[in-house]
Amino acid sequence: MEAAHATKTGALTILPDPPGPPTPIGLIAGGGQLPIAVARGLRENGHPVHGLGLCRQYDRDLPRLCSSFREVGLLRIGSWARILRGLGVHHAIMVGHVDKAKLLHDPWRMFRNIPDVRTVKAWYRHVRHDRRSYAVLAAVAEELDRDGVALIDSTYPIPDQLSYPGVMTQLRPNAQQLADIEFVWPILNDMLRLDIGQSVAVRDRDVLAVEAVEGTDRMIERVGQLCKARGWVLCKGARIGHDRRSDVPTVGVRTITKMHANGGRCLAVAAGNVIMLEREKMIDTADRLGISIVGVPVSRERTAAAVIQEAKPAAQGFSH
Repeated sequence: MEAAHATKTGALTILPDPPGPPTPIGLIAGGGQLPIAVARGLRENGHPVHGLGLCRQYDRDLPRLCSSFREVGLLRIGSWARILRGLGVHHAIMVGHVDKAKLLHDPWRMFRNIPDVRTVKAWYRHVRHDRRSYAVLAAVAEELDRDGVALIDSTYPIPDQLSYPGVMTQLRPNAQQLADIEFVWPILNDMLRLDIGQSVAVRDRDVLAVEAVEGTDRMIERVGQLCKARGWVLCKGARIGHDRRSDVPTVGVRTITKMHANGGRCLAVAAGNVIMLEREKMIDTADRLGISIVGVPVSRERTAAAVIQEAKPAAQGFSH
């Protein structure tokens, strides 16, 4: 049965079912550790992985996890499809971040990223008037589909890495942190609806920073410079009906260590909508550094406070 996700306009995006192993799957990879986790998950599920690494973006450890690997230009969608089709690949996952700041400040970007004809056509048809992430994703997905390569749910290989509701750490959020989550969560939802960013930092009901083009890590560093008091809260979520073919919000051990170094002491994530890379290691690191992690339910029928108060820390289990 195909998975359906609501888009920003209310229409449904129908995602193809993941094919069964040993069907080969393509991996179009940007930066960070998420493509590494996805490649490992696909291999563990019995899928040969054919990697396409975006130029100057992908992790150098990725090629060894793939049955085949090619470095490709960021703006050469036609070549992505051509390479995958030549390998007999008809399903692909696209994950990993593109460092937009690095791209914009690269003096050789015009030479490294000469677009092919397919990309120019896609830009003209879909993106020239709307360059937000979801619009770019929709354009890429449509162009790949034209060439017989369907993008599938990027979380398919890593179901054990998704956030869940309740307090995940031994340390519970204090009353002030809980009040901050309750205060800022509606603001975060509005941000997500407007496609401004995926994260917001708050302390004593003051919004300290909003994530924009710089990404979560650099936003955390900015908060550390702006707010010398410790104990602030980082909230992260995904737009309602978020298209899971790409750009699923992600946190990891690095997020926790960055928060600790810059005064953050509580992380609140949308339950089921945020990837937690190396989830158990991340929770252990948070416990060691004195940071609480909370999964906030997406349902509007139950408030963050209600779920946090009801749920016990993950390590203690649940009574029956």
